[in-house]
Amino acid sequence: MSNFKTVNASRVTISQLMLPSHTNFSGKIHGGYLLSLLDQIAFACASKYSGNYCVTASVDTVNFLNPIEVGELVTLKASVNYVGTSSMIVGIRVEAENIQTGKVKHCNSSYFTMVAKDEFGKNTKVPGLILSNHEELRRFYNCVKQVTIKKEQNLQEEIFDFKSQEAISNLSKYNVKLEWS
Repeated sequence: MSNFKTVNASRVTISQLMLPSHTNFSGKIHGGYLLSLLDQIAFACASKYSGNYCVTASVDTVNFLNPIEVGELVTLKASVNYVGTSSMIVGIRVEAENIQTGKVKHCNSSYFTMVAKDEFGKNTKVPGLILSNHEELRRFYNCVKQVTIKKEQNLQEEIFDFKSQEAISNLSKYNVKLEWS
């Protein structure tokens, strides 16, 4: 395994025609079906980049921007945007094309944290990331910010005393009511 790989070495694109069997009760493509496709391409992208089996550690962001219609050709584009020691953040862009008009719309942006595993199921080191242009640099720093925010949230959760009188008094700001004995 080389010590560093380019973002381009991780790129994966898949396209699929959306069928009536993929719809929810309102006739649009079901978000759960799209999540399944997102997880598949995140796995393929991370595994291709790392050269190892990868697992989903977290689904960090899933932004549903526009509905997807039956009969549209959906294209998912994934790349590794950030690497840690054994983890990678995979960015995914989803576009849907009306195959009759050619009109393309951006439907979803997602970020998955994937972890590389060795043959024994233990975390294993991934190659470093070569950034080749300003867009890759921007995506990398957005992920650095995302990782920092996640660490701060985890720390805050560990130290926050949700049972304190102050925390309970603060509930008056929210649309909740405490009812227990």
